[in-house]
Parts: sequence; C-alpha cells; structure tokens
Amino acid sequence: MSYEVVIVGGSYAGLSAATQLARARRKILVVDAGVRRNRFASHAHGFLTQDGTPPGEIARIGKEQLLAYPTVTWREGRVERIAKRADGTFDVDGEHALRVILATGVRDDLPAIPGIVERWGNSVFHCPYCHAYELDRGAVAVIGSHPMAEHPALMLPDWGGPVTYLAHGNPVAAEAREHMQRRGVTIVPNKIIEVRDHATAVLDDGTQLAFAGMLVVSQTHPSSPLAAELGCTLAESPTGGTYIQTDAMKQTTVPNVFAAGDAAMMMGSVTLAVGDGAMAGLSVHRSLIAERAGLNH
Repeated sequence: MSYEVVIVGGSYAGLSAATQLARARRKILVVDAGVRRNRFASHAHGFLTQDGTPPGEIARIGKEQLLAYPTVTWREGRVERIAKRADGTFDVDGEHALRVILATGVRDDLPAIPGIVERWGNSVFHCPYCHAYELDRGAVAVIGSHPMAEHPALMLPDWGGPVTYLAHGNPVAAEAREHMQRRGVTIVPNKIIEVRDHATAVLDDGTQLAFAGMLVVSQTHPSSPLAAELGCTLAESPTGGTYIQTDAMKQTTVPNVFAAGDAAMMMGSVTLAVGDGAMAGLSVHRSLIAERAGLNH
C-alpha cells in the first residue's frame, strides 16, 4: 500500500506529528511498538492541562483522538527496514511512503550502580522539572557519574530541599565545588556501592544516606537503528549520548526523512516532544505541498 507519510513511533512526538497531517487530510501510517520512554513514571508533570496525569493515559487519549481521522492507519509493531528508492521515496517494510518521520524515542543508558535501574522513573529520575516538585522539599541526591551532573546540582536547591552531590568517586573541579557550595549543596566524595529501599545510597565506607529522590544523568541514544541505517547524521549530546541531527524544520540530513521528539533533541520531556512533533508534521505537509506545486523546498 502507498502512504504519503509513514511515522515510525506513536508516542507523544509521533502522535503530535500525525495529528497535524491527519487534519490536513493526508494519508498516513503510524507504526508503534508501544514502548514509551516514560513508561516507568506513574504521572507526567509540566504538560499544560495534563499535569499529574498518568503518561499512558495521555498517550491513550492522543491515539483515540488521532484514529477518529479517516486518513490514518495505525499498526502495532516495529519497523525493521526502510529503503530509499531512486525517486527519493521509501519502502517501509514493504509499504510505499513519500515521506518518513522518525519519532522512535530513545533508550537511557544508566550508570552501572546496582539498584538504579529498578527505581528509574520513580525515586530515580533525570529531569528536575518533571519530578522535583513532588519531592515536597525532601532531601535529594544528584549522582555525579557524569560531569554534566554538576548542572542539575546547581538547579535543585530552587525546589526547596537539601541537595547532596554524590560524586561517586569522581573528581569535582575547584570552580564547580565553589559554585555548589554557594548554592548550599553538600558534596560527598565516596563511591556509591548500591541504591536500596526507596532511595538510599550505600557508600563504600558503609555509610547509608536516605533521600526522597535521586537525580542521575543518563546517556540517551535513538532506540532504533533506522536513522543510522538511512544515513542520517547523528549528533553527540553533552552527556555523551547521540541524537538525530535536524534543521529547524525537523528535516534530517537525508532528503524527505524528518525526525522529532527525544530521538531528535538533546533533552526531552512530554511537553517538548509534543511541540517537536507538531513542527515535524507541519514541515512534512509543507514539503509535500512544495513538491506538488513545483516550488523549491
């Protein structure tokens, strides 16, 4: 079957892109594996009108509203292969597409500290704006497994609770130490052996420090190899991860391939993903119009 646009990924960015195109009466296919990045979190925060809503509910409503449009086809599963044709269009697992939007999301690579993975998205998180308010001014730790962790350590005092920077055996530069001390951040140099209970750090000297929550910097990479296989340029993020490089209109370095959401940004949240997806949808629509009208795009 032939579609004007195939969207790979039906989470927040994919749903948002698809909605723009569906409202323009474009024939689209959304392929979704059902693995949202925030599937471990019980509630989403900071998203206008949806603050405190379970993230799965936001996705469910978005899908329900999208499928009300008659030009939309939804398919459960993963896209295994995208091949570019000589005419600049694509074969997507046997389906023909004029344009492709990659909204595949990311995987989070976490520090190899026992107990982190099991608490990810609940008592261990990556975004102060998404989770810190709910700690209700409780004590919070920042795990210093990456130099970028110094930045949220400087941010978190604004949420009102005591902040501890667990350096995890890594050196803290004199300038960073001074900045954190000015913000009232306590620096603990010891290596973390494990995290247990709700959010208790067990240190290499036997000390146990209990917190209301912990923040860790994860390295993120696109959860699918499709962008790399198509030849899209991947950019390196400040945390050492990678993301799909796009221009301001969400066009990748491969013509007619667009990307949106966490896979195409240095940082992510539901709010940012929805906006990014909307831009991708509008940009793809614009490119289809330009091509049919014989305009440069």
